[in-house]
Amino acid sequence: MKKYEAIIIGFGKGGKTLAATLAKRGQEVAIIEQSKLMYGGTCINIGCIPTKALVHYSKHSQLSHLKQFDDKAAAYRIAIDKKTALISTLRQKNYDNLDNLDKVTIYTGKATFSSQHEISIQSDEKSTTIYGEKIYINTGASTIIPAIEGISESEHVYTSTSIMELTSLPKRLIVLGAGYIGLEFSSMYANFGSELVVLDKHSEFLSREDRDIAKALQSTLEKKGIEFKLGTEVQSIHDSEQGVVVTYRDNENKTHELYADAVLVAAGRKPNTEGLQLQKAGVQVTERGAIQVNERLQTTTTHIYAMGDVVGGLQFTYISLDDQRIIVDNLFGTKQRTTEDRLHVPYSVFTDPPLSRVGLSEEQALAQGYEINKATMPAAAIPRAKLMEETDGLLKAIVDAKTGLILGCSLFCSDSHEMINIVQIAMETGQSYTYLRDHIFTHPTMSESLNDLFQLIP
Repeated sequence: MKKYEAIIIGFGKGGKTLAATLAKRGQEVAIIEQSKLMYGGTCINIGCIPTKALVHYSKHSQLSHLKQFDDKAAAYRIAIDKKTALISTLRQKNYDNLDNLDKVTIYTGKATFSSQHEISIQSDEKSTTIYGEKIYINTGASTIIPAIEGISESEHVYTSTSIMELTSLPKRLIVLGAGYIGLEFSSMYANFGSELVVLDKHSEFLSREDRDIAKALQSTLEKKGIEFKLGTEVQSIHDSEQGVVVTYRDNENKTHELYADAVLVAAGRKPNTEGLQLQKAGVQVTERGAIQVNERLQTTTTHIYAMGDVVGGLQFTYISLDDQRIIVDNLFGTKQRTTEDRLHVPYSVFTDPPLSRVGLSEEQALAQGYEINKATMPAAAIPRAKLMEETDGLLKAIVDAKTGLILGCSLFCSDSHEMINIVQIAMETGQSYTYLRDHIFTHPTMSESLNDLFQLIP
């Protein structure tokens, strides 16, 4: 049996970075990935990179001369081809980066625990068992398929992964779920030229965001032609000669049918723990199926660690990378770094324009007992937004009235995914809101709007 100092299950952001780090420190490392199409992990192959590439291409496809659906469909096919070429290049680069390290062995196959130190790898050709002094789980998450009659039998139902392999642009697309993934895909396909209907069981749109921000986003998406049906319950999905039929019940208990060419399931994601046989290693999971870890990412079996989406919580690539930093610090550093250090984690939803946020919403700040000052500003007031003809959106800042510290910020505007990091740094370093109010930014830029936004704080 081959023995390694480290076995890493999963080729994601945290796993591949940790493999390289350990190998460069002289450790013998095995990394296991179940599919040749997933070298590099979710982000590169089926997540951040391909989706954001398509978001970018869709924006450029929304040109005034593309009036006919056939022309839009042709632009979509070109975008899919460009996306496929991009991820193929990145996937190979990620494989080569580890394969070129003498201390790293890459296995392709399904990994299961045989004991606390032994991993069985089942591939098409053979079964292999290897031994690891320490084991790191980085298996990610996958789409939740809701229990809806006919959903598994339909040939027109897609996940966020499979729909990106669809080379024909759906003329009519139904999206199940008005969460962040559902909205991102809805915005993108609307830009490409699809007719969109979004069904969601919740009666309130984006309930975790402040109502003014949520209203601004919903209004902008509706201007793209996206129709929202909230407070609905999908009863069945079945194929027809024309495509697919979705039967749902509205908030008045009336039954309706919708016809489409495709259905996208965007009902959330679940940790990938099924089939790992974690019980054989004494690794426990939470009620929601995530691997249970402490603040240093150790599982209930202390030489086994877990990182990224599989531990639940915030499912972002940059969290997986930071998990890796915590593990490395625990192994070789000060042993002081923990998940509890992450106080202000920003996030972005790549709608058009994107919505980005860091810290507390107004509702959360008030619920926590803060006395606040706040400011809002329309994106249309920003010179850069005007010259780019991208004036949809709303900016909002929440400040502690007693200390002047920034409690939170929501930016729904062009380039917000870049701007939010500036606000996050100010919050992380304990700057007063006046720091951004008086900071010198280049002109004309979207980031200089932070001057104006924080100038509006009373």
